[in-house]
Amino acid sequence: MTKPYSGVWPVAPTPFHEDGTLDLDGMKRVLDCMVDQGVDGICILANFSEQFLISDAERATLTRLCLEHIAGRVPVIVTISHFSTPIVVARAIEAKALGASAVMMMPPYHGALLKGTPEQTFEQFRAVGDVGIPIMLQDAPLSGVELPVPLLARMAREIEMLKLFKIECAGTAHKLRALLAEAGDAIDGPFDGEEGITLLADLEAGASGCMTSAMIPDLIGPVVRDWLASDAAKATAGYSRILPAINHENRQCGFRAAKVAMVAGGVIKSAFCRHPIAPLPAPTAKMLLDLLAPLDPVVLKWGK
Repeated sequence: MTKPYSGVWPVAPTPFHEDGTLDLDGMKRVLDCMVDQGVDGICILANFSEQFLISDAERATLTRLCLEHIAGRVPVIVTISHFSTPIVVARAIEAKALGASAVMMMPPYHGALLKGTPEQTFEQFRAVGDVGIPIMLQDAPLSGVELPVPLLARMAREIEMLKLFKIECAGTAHKLRALLAEAGDAIDGPFDGEEGITLLADLEAGASGCMTSAMIPDLIGPVVRDWLASDAAKATAGYSRILPAINHENRQCGFRAAKVAMVAGGVIKSAFCRHPIAPLPAPTAKMLLDLLAPLDPVVLKWGK
C-alpha cells in the first residue's frame, strides 16, 4: 500500500556562532541547502538540532524563522517533546498557527527515571491530537521509555491525528513489521531514523520514509525511492556506496557530522556546539570528510 508520507525528511542542524549565539542567517542557509538537497520534508528542533541546548525563547525564534523562510517549499515538522503535557500542547498550538505540517514528539520523560506510564503517554498524545495537527511519534532510545507494539497500535487506531511513527529503537525492522501488521491501515508514514544506519532492513519491513541528518539526504533519498519503486538491486547498490559515511556518522560523530560537512561546503561558518558537547575530534572530522568527498554530495559544494 502506498503511504502518503514517504522519502527522506532530514533534521535541520541549528548553527551557532563561535560565541555560542544563534546564527540566524546560517539557519536560513541550512534550510536552503536542504531544499536544494531534494528533501521531501524537513524536521526542526529535534535531538539532532540540539533541542536540549536551546532555550524556550530561542525555540520560538527558530520555529518562526524556519517556517517563514521555508514558506511552503517543503513540509516542515516541528519537534515539541517535553515531559509536561500543557507545554507540549502549547508548542503544538504554536506550530500549527505558524504553518507547520506536523509535529514530532517523544513519550513524556525527564532524566533517566521520570517516565510517563503507558496510559500517561497515550493521554499526552491524545491531548496534542486534539490540537488538530498531524503527529509523528518518535520511538527513540534517548527517552528510555518502552513503547510496546500493542500500545503503539492502540494509539494509531484511537488517536486520529497520530499519522506517523518514527521507529529507531533496537530491532527497528522487526518492530516496524509488527506494528504495521497490527495497525498498518491507521499509519500514513512508517519511518526509520538513526541516520539511516538500518535503512534497507527497515524499508524491507515496510518503512515508507526515513528521518536522517542533513548530511547526505540527496544520496539517501534515491535509495528510498528506488526501493519503493521495487528496484531493490539499485537501492542496495546505492546504499552500499554511502554506507561507510553513514556508519561513521552514526557511530563516531552524531549530530556534529552535518555541521562539519556544512562548514566544509560553505553552508555555515562554524561547527560550534554548545557546552557540554565537545567539538568533533580532528581525526574523526577528517575521516568523515574523506569518506564524503568521493560521494560528491550537495553539502560539500553548496556554498562554494
